[in-house]
Amino acid sequence: MARAGEEGLVRLSKVMSELGLCSRREADEWIEKGWVLVDGQVIDTLGTRIRPDQNVEVLPAAHAAQSQQVTILVHKPVGYVSGQAEDGYQPAVTLINPSNHWADDQSGIRFTPNHLRTLAPAGRLDIDSTGLLVLTQDGRIAKQLIGGHSEVDKEYLVRVKFGEHTTDVDQHLPAESLALLRHGLELDDVPLKTAQVSWQNGEQLRFVLREGKKRQIRRMCELVGLEVVGLKRIRMGRVTLGALPPGQWRYLGPDEAF
Repeated sequence: MARAGEEGLVRLSKVMSELGLCSRREADEWIEKGWVLVDGQVIDTLGTRIRPDQNVEVLPAAHAAQSQQVTILVHKPVGYVSGQAEDGYQPAVTLINPSNHWADDQSGIRFTPNHLRTLAPAGRLDIDSTGLLVLTQDGRIAKQLIGGHSEVDKEYLVRVKFGEHTTDVDQHLPAESLALLRHGLELDDVPLKTAQVSWQNGEQLRFVLREGKKRQIRRMCELVGLEVVGLKRIRMGRVTLGALPPGQWRYLGPDEAF
């Protein structure tokens, strides 16, 4: 409950995040450093609440700090987890070292250990899935990719089998099952958003999703009797995996955006 006199007030860090200025964690850092002004006054007290219509500005130092943040694209192999280490499996961030840096990285960014600080995955990729994983220091990119209102679509190539059928699966899966994958399924009692699903070849489906529930594609396939044999993410928004080799990484270039 709001305290007396605080009705209608919102935490400054939340306002900054909703304005797209930065993540809430970054907002707290900037406030502590005195880089945030509300109606022209420096605010350096964490937890400060303001009216949503007040004018929020950030000093150039904050923009400079933000411009030094990096986003890294990894071709995650099977056997690595996206986030924290679990069950003895290594997190994908352990691949981010000079020896695995892709020789064809065109970004012009030089690796420094600072690039590992607060580097976090923007979206999961299951331990038994491969392909494009994004790790970022930039809260704006994380929000763009995994926020509740994210409109960035993700593309996957999914090898499947249907009962005993491991080849020409497209000839055996009923058309109504393919239609259900596109629209009509629900997970955890929540209807799924419409997906683009088509045959890439006889054994491989192409999925384009605008959401990312845990193990979503595998669970969708199970609901129509398909078993996923291999799953690879090849695109997030306008950024593709391209020729990046498995186990290697590159920086998101200054001319690239999701």
